[in-house]
This record gives sequence, structure tokens and C-alpha cells, in this order.
Amino acid sequence: MTTILSLDRASGAPLARAERLPIADDKAMLRTAADLTRDLNQPNPRIYWLDLIASALVGYGAGAAAILADSAGWAILAGVVATLALYRAISFIHEVSHIKHAALPGFRLGWNALVGVPMLTPSFMYEGVHNQHHAKTRYGTADDPEYLPLALMKPWTLPTFILLSALAPLGLVVRFAVLAPLSALFPAFRRVVIARFSSLSINPQFRRRPADGEFARHWVRVETAASIWAIALVALVATGVLPLRALAIMLAIFAGVAVINQVRTLVAHLWENEGEAMSVTAQYLDTVNVPPPAMLPMLWAPVGLRYHALHHLLPGVPYHNLGEAHRRLSDVLEADSPYHKASYAGLPGLVWRITRSTMGGAR
Repeated sequence: MTTILSLDRASGAPLARAERLPIADDKAMLRTAADLTRDLNQPNPRIYWLDLIASALVGYGAGAAAILADSAGWAILAGVVATLALYRAISFIHEVSHIKHAALPGFRLGWNALVGVPMLTPSFMYEGVHNQHHAKTRYGTADDPEYLPLALMKPWTLPTFILLSALAPLGLVVRFAVLAPLSALFPAFRRVVIARFSSLSINPQFRRRPADGEFARHWVRVETAASIWAIALVALVATGVLPLRALAIMLAIFAGVAVINQVRTLVAHLWENEGEAMSVTAQYLDTVNVPPPAMLPMLWAPVGLRYHALHHLLPGVPYHNLGEAHRRLSDVLEADSPYHKASYAGLPGLVWRITRSTMGGAR
């Protein structure tokens, strides 16, 4: 998952790079990965529903506690819990974009009702976008909506990349309370809103195409619900029904979710490709796993996102089976297999790696 706010490729022009030879596919790794995980592709509805509902309940409950707390200390503590729980809940948008809806009946509708609409991040903003990031011919190119060569850009782009995400909640309110109603009245403007403001992407060159068929109808239904909620939220604040303090806490929690996700996005890839087509193995090696024994990734990379490289290798494996898939592959593949080269110890080292790269000191 990525944020709606993004950087301009031109303003963060890549630095001169060292020549790198293309990486050929490691057929043994790809074949082993497919063979060893064939029985892991079925999602477990009970796990999905219990995890989602528990995360949402804890998140909203802690958010309410933060608003009602009579001391700053308790408000901050409850706000942190709410941020982490709602971040986990909203991360299921990644699963919604991958799973076959017949395998989890009603889950997309349930996720939108519990999380997508209330947090103004409905699933249509990721469905049909994220799959392009996984397209073998698009990954890392200018046609990839979720890729920028961040490691090759100027150092100031990294803090800008993070800080801009804190504005995402306000941007989403504008998107659904203002742009959506206006776009319903003016067809030409509607085309602009669809192309420019209807995808969770970081590539400013990406332009979304209009949906069709049943997905287009789903889009309209969910967007209408999000727009009604956004307008109601603005009205509640304008009339004083919702106190400004409560609104500020809500926005702070949602901004915290966006910032954590943006930090995770920053370390989800190595971001070293400048637009060339890449082999599947090269795409895997440009992506990051943070497996156990590291413990904190369960907070900043939840719902299987700690196995992001493995997910690119096996996008059909549901999040709750990625740990088992990693264990099987780690036990079987030789120590010199490319598979092991995508695993990293934790967040600090990854942040330092990309920071060092932007400063021209990487490798």
C-alpha cells in the first residue's frame, strides 16, 4: 500500500549511476518456490475476518479513548494503540487487491464498510492499480504506479516523501467531500479526477483509466458512500457537533497511519531501478523481506508485508501463509540462492541503506 501523495520524478532527478549488469532469472529458485507452496494458496476466511474485525474494533475503540481521555498521557497512549491497530486494519486493502472475491465472499464489502469508507481509503483506489505494480513487464518502469528510483534521487526527497504523507488525511477529505461531488456534475472534470486522484500511487506519471463493467459499478457505490461520509464529517465540524479537539485527534491518528505506511513503503524496495524492464529474480532482489527473529515488523509491516519480496515471488499466497512459505524455502534453498539475499535485519538498517544511497555513498 502506498500514499495518494507523491514526489515529482523531475524534481528529484536520479543521480548518475554505476553500470549494472542485468540479472537473469534463477529458474531453480522460481521453480522451487512454486512447487513447495502449491498447498498454501487458499485463504482462510476465519483468519481474515477475525483479524480484520479485531483490528478495527481495537483501533476505533482506542481512538474513542484518545478523544475522551482526560489527560494528555492517556490520550497519547490510546492514540498510539489506535494508530497501530488501524494501520493493520487498513493494510488489508493489499489483500483485497489480490484475493479472488469468490474465495472470501463479502470480505471486500466488509472491509470497505469497516475501514475503507470510514478512513476514506476505499478499495477501488488500490484495486486495478496494485496489480500493475506486479506486472512483470511494468515493475520498476515508468508505467509502474508504485515505483520511483528513490535510492538514486537527491537526499532531500526522502524526508519530503515521508512528510507529505502526513497531509494524506486532509487530501482524502478534499478528494471525497469536494472533488467527488463536483466530478459527478462535470464529465470533463470527472475524467481528471479518475486519472489523477483515484489511485494510491507514488508515480506522478501514472494516469488511471476509467473502469468498466461490474468494477465500475462497485467503484460508484463505494465512492458515493465515502463522499457522503466525508461531507457529513465536514458538516459535523462546521456545525460544532464534532468538536475541533476530536477532529484534531482523528486527523492525527490517520496521519500517523499514513506516515507509518510511507516509512514502510520507503523500505519495501531498494528503489534502484531507473526504468529498465527487469527479470522476475531482479524484481525479487529489489524487494525486501524482514523475517523473524526481528519482532517490530509485525507492527510496521503487518498483514504479511514483512515478506514483501516473497509476496512479489508468490503474489497468490495469502498473508497468513507467507511465514510458512518462507520457512519452507529457507530450509530447502542453498545458502547461495538469491532467495536469501532479499532478507534484511530490520528497519534501521534499511533506512540507512537508502539514505546512504541518496547521498552517493552506497556500495
